[in-house]
Amino acid sequence: MWIMALYNTESIMLLNDSKWSPTSEIFLHINTAKVKYSFKRRSIRDHIREEVANSKKKYASFKPHLAIIQVGSREDSTVYVRQKEKAAKEAGIEFSIQKREESITQQELLNSVRELNDNPLVHGILVQLPLPDHIDEKRVTEAINPKKDVDGFHAINIGNLTKRNGQPLFLPCTPKGILELLEQTGIEVSGKSAVVIGRSDIVGFPTFALLSRNNATVTLCHSKTENLPEIVKTADILVVSIGRAEYVKGDWIKPGAVVIDVGTNAIEGDVEFSTASKVASHITPVPGGVGPMTVAMLLENTVESAKRYLRESSERNISTLPLKLEFPVPSDISISSAQSPKPIKMLAEELGLASNEYELYGHNKAKINLSVLERLRARKNGKYIVVTSINPTPLGEGKSTTTVGIAQALGAHLGKIAFACIRQPSQGPIFGIKGGAAGGGYSQALFNRLCPPVKGVRSFAPVMLKRLKKLGIDKTNPDDLTPEEINKFVRLDIDPNTITWQRIMDTNDRFLRRITIGRCETEQGQTRETGFDISPASECMAVLALSTSLADMRERLGRMVVAASKTGDAITADDLGVGGALTVLMKDAIKPNLMQTLEGTPVFVHAGPFANIAHGNSSILADKIALKLAGAECDGEGNVIEGEGGKYGYVVTESGFGADMGMEKFFNIKCRVSDLIPDAVVVVSTVRALKMHGGGPTVTPGKPLHEAYFSENLELLKEGCANLVKHIQNAKKYGLPVIVAINKFTTDTEAELSLIREISLEAGATDAVPTAHWELGGAGAVELGKAIVKATEDETEKREFKFLYEVEKPIAEKIETIAKEMYGADGIELNELSKAKIELYTRQGFANLPICMAKTHLSLSHDPTRKGVPKGFSVPIRDIKASVGAGFLYPLLGEMQTMPGLPTRPCFFDVDLDPETGRIYGLF
Repeated sequence: MWIMALYNTESIMLLNDSKWSPTSEIFLHINTAKVKYSFKRRSIRDHIREEVANSKKKYASFKPHLAIIQVGSREDSTVYVRQKEKAAKEAGIEFSIQKREESITQQELLNSVRELNDNPLVHGILVQLPLPDHIDEKRVTEAINPKKDVDGFHAINIGNLTKRNGQPLFLPCTPKGILELLEQTGIEVSGKSAVVIGRSDIVGFPTFALLSRNNATVTLCHSKTENLPEIVKTADILVVSIGRAEYVKGDWIKPGAVVIDVGTNAIEGDVEFSTASKVASHITPVPGGVGPMTVAMLLENTVESAKRYLRESSERNISTLPLKLEFPVPSDISISSAQSPKPIKMLAEELGLASNEYELYGHNKAKINLSVLERLRARKNGKYIVVTSINPTPLGEGKSTTTVGIAQALGAHLGKIAFACIRQPSQGPIFGIKGGAAGGGYSQALFNRLCPPVKGVRSFAPVMLKRLKKLGIDKTNPDDLTPEEINKFVRLDIDPNTITWQRIMDTNDRFLRRITIGRCETEQGQTRETGFDISPASECMAVLALSTSLADMRERLGRMVVAASKTGDAITADDLGVGGALTVLMKDAIKPNLMQTLEGTPVFVHAGPFANIAHGNSSILADKIALKLAGAECDGEGNVIEGEGGKYGYVVTESGFGADMGMEKFFNIKCRVSDLIPDAVVVVSTVRALKMHGGGPTVTPGKPLHEAYFSENLELLKEGCANLVKHIQNAKKYGLPVIVAINKFTTDTEAELSLIREISLEAGATDAVPTAHWELGGAGAVELGKAIVKATEDETEKREFKFLYEVEKPIAEKIETIAKEMYGADGIELNELSKAKIELYTRQGFANLPICMAKTHLSLSHDPTRKGVPKGFSVPIRDIKASVGAGFLYPLLGEMQTMPGLPTRPCFFDVDLDPETGRIYGLF
C-alpha cells in the first residue's frame, strides 16, 4: 500500500522528523504498521525551479511575478501566504505582497486589484481568502483579470472548465493538484468511476468538472446525499473535501481505491486515515498531501502566465485593413473618410501593450506611457530607417507619404512589424500652405514674499534650491542667507534688450511677429518690443522632441535660456522658477500618440519642430518605444532568439526637408542624444523636382505646373539629378547604405525612371526603386520595402556610422564643416553680431553644443533661388541663437520666419464641416 506525500520535504517532516532526499525511499511507522513511501526522482517544484532558470537564460525579459493581497492579520492566512512566498522564491519567481488593514473598504481593495491587473510586470494575482464580512469575496475575485487569475477562481476560467470544449486559461490549483497526484499513481483516470464529496466552488465543483473532462464517470456528493457509503463503495477514485474530520470511514472505501483527502483540519483529514489506509491502494496524508501540491500548482500557473504574456507580447500579430482603391485617386480627406479604422485599443493590444501602458483619447488615438521602455528594456531594437529627400519644390515631394507607404508595405504586405514615426502637423501650415518678468532690480521685501514663513518656518521651493546651487550658495534655510546672498538670489538683473523668449501660438498671424507689450497702467516703465512664434518654432517643441525621459524633459525645460543679465550671465527658466510648472504643463505631451495608417499598421505621431529653424524630426521617445515594440526577444547574453519572438520589425522615421537639413540634424543632433544609429537611409526624389533642379521653370504654390513637368525631357532630368547625387553622397558620409525612392507620378515615363535609377546606382546608392504608394497604398511600395529589407539584412553591407563633426570643435569650425560638407560651400562669412554671439556663448559655456543650421530648404545653399548643386559661394551667418534647453546653437543663414503668414488664398477657404453629419471636408 502506497501513501502519496509527494513533492515537498516539509510534508514528510510533518510525519517524520528525519531528513530525506527526493531520491530516497523511506519507511515510516504509523500505528506500528511499516508503510513504504516512494518519491519521484524530481519533485514538481524542482521542475518549476529548473524551468524558470532555463527560461530566464533563454529570455532576458522573462521574470514571472506572483502578487498576493492579504487583508487583515489572520494567523492561518499569514501562514499560507508565507508558505507561498517561500515556495515562490525557491522557484525563482518574484513575489510581492500587499498587506491591507481589515478595515479596508471594498472599493479600496478593488482599486488594489485593478492596479495589479494593469501592471504588465505582474503575471499572477490572488487575494488571500477568507476576506472580512464586509467585503464581497465574489466581487473581488471576479475583479481579477482572468489572464492573471492563477488561483483559477474567475467565472471565465471556471465556466470554460465546465464546458466540454472550453479552454480555461488556468485550472484551479487544488483540483489541478489532485489530477497531478492521480497521474503519479500510474492509474488511468479515463473510464474509472470517481466520487467527489463536497461541492465547494474551490474544490468540489471544479474537481468534478476536471475529472469529467478526463473521461472519468463522476458522481458529485455532499453531506445530504442519501446512501453515501454505498455510493462511495463504487469509487475507483475518491476525492473528499467536505470539511468534517474523519467523516469517511475505511469500510466505506472500495478495496484498492485511490483516496485523495482534501481535509483542511490541522490535525486530521476528512477521511479516517487509520482505517482507510488499510483498504486504499493510495492515500494522501493530512497534513502534507494535497496542500503542498496546491502551492506547486499555483507556481506552475504563474509560470504559465508569464510565458503567455511573453509570447503574446512577442507575437504582435497586427491585423491589417484592406484598401478600396479608386481611380482616379480621390482627395486625401475622401480616402480617409471612406476607411473605417480599427479601434486604437485593438491596435495597442496587437502590439503587446498592457492596459496601463496606453491612455485612450477617443476611439482613434492613444497616448503611450513611457514605462513601456523599462518593461521592454531587454528587447533588441528593430531596424531603424530614416527617410529624407532631395531639396524639395515649394509643394513638397512626398517624404511623409513615402514614410507611411514604406510602413504600409512592410507591415501590410511583407509580413513585418513596421512603425512609421512622423511629426505632428501644426495648424498654421495646414490652414496656410499644406505640407506641412522684466524689471530693474529686487529688494529685501521681495525675498520675504518669495520665501514667506509658513507656521513660522521659512523654506525654499525645490526650484529655488537649484538656483542657489548655481550661485554657489550651499544653504537650505532662508534665514541663514546673508544680505549679499539674498541680493544674489533675488536679483536676476535681466537686461530687457536680451530677452529672447517669445510668446507662442499654433496658428499663423503675421501681425504678431512684432508687438509692443507693457502698455497697461500697471506695467508702466516696462514697455518693450517682443513677438509671437508659432509652436513648431518654440524651444519647448524642440525640447519635447529631444527629451529621453520625463526627468530629462524637466532638466531641459529648466535650463532654457530666456535672457541675459546686465553682466552677461545667462538667465534660465529655472532662474525664473518656472521650469517645474512648464514640465507639469507638458507631462502628457511627452507621451507619444499612437495612431494607424489606412491599412491598420501602427504610426507614432509625436512632436513637430520646424526643420528650417529647429532640428525637424519627430520625437526620440516615439522612435525608442517603436524600436522596442518592433524589436526582437533576446537571451540573457543579448543574442536574438530565433523563432518565437525573435523577428526584427522596422521603424521608419522621417526627417524634415532635404538631406542637407533634416537628415544632417537627425544624425548630428538627434542621434547624439538618442544613441540610436539607423540601419539605412531612404532618399525620396521625384521626376518633377529633379527637372526643376535641372533648370526647369519656377514652381509657385497655388499656380499650375509648367508643361515641362508633364512631358519627357531626359536632358533636363539628367541635369537635375546632380542634386540627387549630392544628397546620396551626403547620406553616405555617415557610413550607411542609401536607397533612393522615386515617388512616381502618372506622367513619369519609364525612360525617366530608368535614368534616375542608373544615376543613383552610379552615385553609390544600394538601390533605386520607383514607388506608387500614393496611388496604391502599401502595395505600391512593396518593391521599395523589399529593397530596404535586403539592405538592412545584408551582412556584407559596410556600416561605419560617424558624425560629421565633434562637438568639442570651436563653434565657427562646426558651422563651416556643415557648410562645406553638406552644402558644397567654399566657406562661411561671420558678421560682427555672429562673432559677438560666438564669444558670448563660449564664455557662457555653450560652445560644445551641436549646430542646428537655420536656412532655406529649397536649395543646398542659403539662397532659395539657386537650384541643382550651386558652386562658388560662401554662406553668410547673420546671427547665432542658442536653444540651450533643447541642446543646440542655431545660426541664421537668412530671413527665417518663426511666425509664418498666410498666402493670398489660404487653405482655410476650403475647410468646413457638414453640421448634420459632422464630417470634415476640404482639409486636404
